Amino acid sequence: MPTLAIIIGSTRPGRGGLPVAQWFVERARAHGAFELDVVDLLELGLPFLDEPNHPRLRQYTQQHTKDWSARVDAADAFVIVTPEYNHGMSAPVKNALDFLHEEWQYKPVGFVAYGGVSAGTRATNMLKQVVTALRMTPVTEAVTLPFFRQFVDDEDGVQTNETMETSADAMLDELVRMEAALRRLRPG
Repeated sequence: MPTLAIIIGSTRPGRGGLPVAQWFVERARAHGAFELDVVDLLELGLPFLDEPNHPRLRQYTQQHTKDWSARVDAADAFVIVTPEYNHGMSAPVKNALDFLHEEWQYKPVGFVAYGGVSAGTRATNMLKQVVTALRMTPVTEAVTLPFFRQFVDDEDGVQTNETMETSADAMLDELVRMEAALRRLRPG
């Protein structure tokens, strides 16, 4: 069974990404097509890029980079749960992507985006440019939560609707198809 890494892209106190990610993890678990690796960038604690060599060389000197490399290498597909900050992606997400290069290649990626009126879509559009440069393949299907606080209940987590659930399943289905197609392009 392929492994799906779900990356929680917000590290700020009181972040909305944690309950949104917890909902999506349960949805992905129920979908059943992937083994899951939940990567909380807050727990991962990567400093801002501190490697002396270009990531393309894979000559890592820091243990945190070696550990991150192994985790990304082991994943077959990704979902980035991303907030939108000032019309863009969060710095921790960009930093986590920039730490590595080869490890991301020929793997599909989907997005669960949340925010205000734009539902995080501007962050997703920016992320698509970055992941494409890393030779990842963003899937068209996505989950977007406009005015996301209306869906978050402190006691019960995220209160979903049919659109969110249908979108999540469609994205997971497409990640399955794309992962199988891209697998043959990856070395080893």
